[in-house]
Amino acid sequence: MASRRDWLQTGLTVLAQDGARALTIERLCAELDLTKGSFYHHFKGIAGFKTDLLAHFEAEHTSQFIAGAESAGAPALSRLRRLLDLVLDDKSDGDELEIAIRAWALQDGEVRALQERVDRLRTDYLRTLWRELDGPEADTAPMARLLYLILVGAQQVVPPLSAPELRAVYGLAMRLAPHDWEDGP
Repeated sequence: MASRRDWLQTGLTVLAQDGARALTIERLCAELDLTKGSFYHHFKGIAGFKTDLLAHFEAEHTSQFIAGAESAGAPALSRLRRLLDLVLDDKSDGDELEIAIRAWALQDGEVRALQERVDRLRTDYLRTLWRELDGPEADTAPMARLLYLILVGAQQVVPPLSAPELRAVYGLAMRLAPHDWEDGP
């Protein structure tokens, strides 16, 4: 029997591969080679699954990254570097998922609310890090947005930027940091 996490991970994979319309109980069961009974053991229908899937996405692709960055230690520059590493490590399948979530958010209010919350959490974290770098306060919000928009934009271009290409763009943006990005914290 598949765990609840297995169902949610499969849901994220299906979403990334084929979009929100592919998120059906039948498709999920086929992907896991399980029955509908197993699905209903964990979820109260597809609406309940969707709500849990969105919470899982937020936890895995936002909260977990922030927690991972925080584990890098006290200096903001170290945490910012760690965050970039985590995001770039996830780039192999993360782009398609992020694009699918954004597309779904255009059609579904619950998903839109999640996307707004995730975008706010991510930019708030970047704002916190930038503020700790002791740059001008007036630059804090615009710089957080710039750093986030680089990622979102890189996901939208066809073909998407590779991890090394994206790292080079971030390196250029980080030259605006009050501390030298290349020399360490």
